[in-house]
Amino acid sequence: METKKNRWLIALAGVGIHISIGSVYAWSVFTTPLQESIGWSLSQVSFTFSIAILFLGLSAAFMGHFVEAKGPRKSGLVSTVFFALGMITAGFGIQLEMLWLLYVGYGVLGGIGLGIGYITPVSTLVKWFPDRRGMATGLAIMGFGFAAMIASPVMRFLIESVGIPNTFFILGAIYFVIMLVASLYLEKPPEGYVPAGVVIEETKTASLDLAQLTANEAIKTKRFYFLWFMLFINVTCGIAILAVASPMGVEIAGLSAGAAAVMVGIMGVFNGAGRLIWASISDYIGRPNLYTIFFVLQIGVFAILPFTTNGILFQILLFIMITCYGGGFSAIPAYIGDIFGTKQLGAIHGYILTAWAAAGLAGPFIVAEIYEATQSYALSLYIFVAMFVVALIISIIIRFDIRKLKVKNEHRV
Repeated sequence: METKKNRWLIALAGVGIHISIGSVYAWSVFTTPLQESIGWSLSQVSFTFSIAILFLGLSAAFMGHFVEAKGPRKSGLVSTVFFALGMITAGFGIQLEMLWLLYVGYGVLGGIGLGIGYITPVSTLVKWFPDRRGMATGLAIMGFGFAAMIASPVMRFLIESVGIPNTFFILGAIYFVIMLVASLYLEKPPEGYVPAGVVIEETKTASLDLAQLTANEAIKTKRFYFLWFMLFINVTCGIAILAVASPMGVEIAGLSAGAAAVMVGIMGVFNGAGRLIWASISDYIGRPNLYTIFFVLQIGVFAILPFTTNGILFQILLFIMITCYGGGFSAIPAYIGDIFGTKQLGAIHGYILTAWAAAGLAGPFIVAEIYEATQSYALSLYIFVAMFVVALIISIIIRFDIRKLKVKNEHRV
């Protein structure tokens, strides 16, 4: 039970890793400069981001067991090497004007670093904060949401000052140092760790730890697939809107291009804040209630959006939606801990994150294809309403499964 590590510094180390890898959300800063300086098309440049998100999901799934077996320090160091190497390789790809090298660097190597780095601190923090699982994971994942807001102006300054390739070299070095220091401080808590002065009621512990399953046992349960589809729907609809928020604001609400750009920047703040606030709220109202609230709110938001011509109301609705998008990411690790236990939380979280990889491809594809066919965002929004209705039904069905498990545990006691 004794430990020399401070759990709040462990949390800070987690934030350091997520702020570094979360810079992937600022990829659009490079889009125009790469098109103008090298002549690559928009789709060629944008595909780099898609590859990175795809490999994030895949590496999270395949490396989850590595995180659990080797511990957060080693997996953090592996993430550090892959992410920094990916940035530097991408810089050479741009310098040599080799698109495939950019894909290999930022997309494949960087994406692998993203996936391992994403799950490493999250699974660790759940174990360090048995009394505040939601708040702890929300804190780390908040860093991922806020990262773009911090990275974007730095990237713009560096591009203008030293050029695009050197920007990647400098950022690669900076992220390497931050992630290295953070990874070296990470550590699993002692077995059965409870913070000094914290009393966790037995009834609360029982409700938090409904089971202690391995990842391979978890994927054989219905609960796993309920969580997977809830995350997939939440991310598909959210990431689709993130991809077109600016032109949609111009078309539906009549915002100016400048106002729409400001709105997108503010959305980054709500994305980050939503991760911490919603996840912290989940500690008090429970994860099942939180996800039901997410889907009820977003059914309303997406149903109203096509008719919202008032610019301020349109932006408020998008800000509400983006907090739910961010909150969905941050509350899922705590939800996994609640219903599968923390024995192999990192591995289970990795499997669940394949939903993010699939949604990263599905969301922007759906909205782009439907817009090209109809020249309107309305049909996409109605499809997303239908998807959220399905997610709401799943969020209610999972409660019955959880209740059954609670009853089974009570009989066993």
